[in-house]
Amino acid sequence: MPIYKRFLNPPRQSFFLFGPRGTGKSTWVRSRFPAAHLLDLLSPAMFRAFSARPERLREVVDAHPRGTTFIIDEVQRVPEILSVVHALIEEKRDLQFILTGSSARKLRRTGVDLLAGRAILKRIYPFMAAEMGKDFDLESCLASGMLPLVHASPEPREVLDTYAAIYVREEVQIEGLVRNLSGFNRFLEVASFSHGSVLNMTNVARECEVPRKTVEGYMTILEDLLLASRLPVFSRQAGRALTQHPKFYYVDTGLFRSLRPTGPLDRPEEINGAALEGLVAQHLLAWIEYSSGRHSLHFWRTPSGNEVDFVIYGEQGFWALEVKNTQKLRPADLRAHRAFMADYPEACALLLYRGSERIKTKGVLCLPVAEFLSQLVPDRPFPA
Repeated sequence: MPIYKRFLNPPRQSFFLFGPRGTGKSTWVRSRFPAAHLLDLLSPAMFRAFSARPERLREVVDAHPRGTTFIIDEVQRVPEILSVVHALIEEKRDLQFILTGSSARKLRRTGVDLLAGRAILKRIYPFMAAEMGKDFDLESCLASGMLPLVHASPEPREVLDTYAAIYVREEVQIEGLVRNLSGFNRFLEVASFSHGSVLNMTNVARECEVPRKTVEGYMTILEDLLLASRLPVFSRQAGRALTQHPKFYYVDTGLFRSLRPTGPLDRPEEINGAALEGLVAQHLLAWIEYSSGRHSLHFWRTPSGNEVDFVIYGEQGFWALEVKNTQKLRPADLRAHRAFMADYPEACALLLYRGSERIKTKGVLCLPVAEFLSQLVPDRPFPA
């Protein structure tokens, strides 16, 4: 697989880099910091050494020249090592640590304070279309997603089919995050029906046949493992009643497809529409993470059913985006935008669809979704 240049820019000071497995954390840190000293806690020997005596890190640091950068891969496997890292950063101001992990949950559960602000928190996402350049293909990414682990495989579907199972075994079962593993596996499947939709926890709990409180715990685990996100409703200076439930998205559209069961009663256009919306969501979340300005991602929905899929609000602008899995637009496709713009005329209205023409109608710029994603680059204005 080609090595794509990622848009993530490293801070100059020590930092955490969190991201789901398969997003390329290790590849990125090793390529950006080739002279750094690597401590890979996935190595059984290194794990045993540092879990038995975390203070051994001080001896390793003292054996290297001043100014050396140290990478600790999968730091959540030995949470106690962070106390030593904290002390070393306080003592040696020219020392940089890069701490990667697939979850901060274990660090918080063991009472570790994530270095009390001494290290910046960064997150890495699946590939963005603009990172892949000419290799980006909308149809294949909708089918298999954009996780580097999957993209690098000659059998992406097989990797996707085992991705969730491996994750559950290594991150959930081994760490003892849930008691009822079969219930959690059932929850992963049921939650896939909410991908790209307003999340109703009561309905999910009923489908999973577990208490609502248990489902809320499962959802928190998913978010702590960086496998899913909930988008809040945009309600700034709201002039009308809005829904209160958030929307739900898996981190990658390929993961959604691998978890979403299909059968004769499932309409392909419904699944494809959710996959397309999820693909846009993961790009917007990555754009926000990698951009220097502060932004937040929301959605907007009224009780009557008018819904704008994404609202981006921040230092670089204010956008309202709708995503339509259609090649031809109808006047009804602009209804939600018109309602939103009546309340927020300052926003820039964009509609992404599967057609090939750029169209502007009634103040809404309609763009081919592949074009929009290919041109979406952090710290640049949205394609227009």
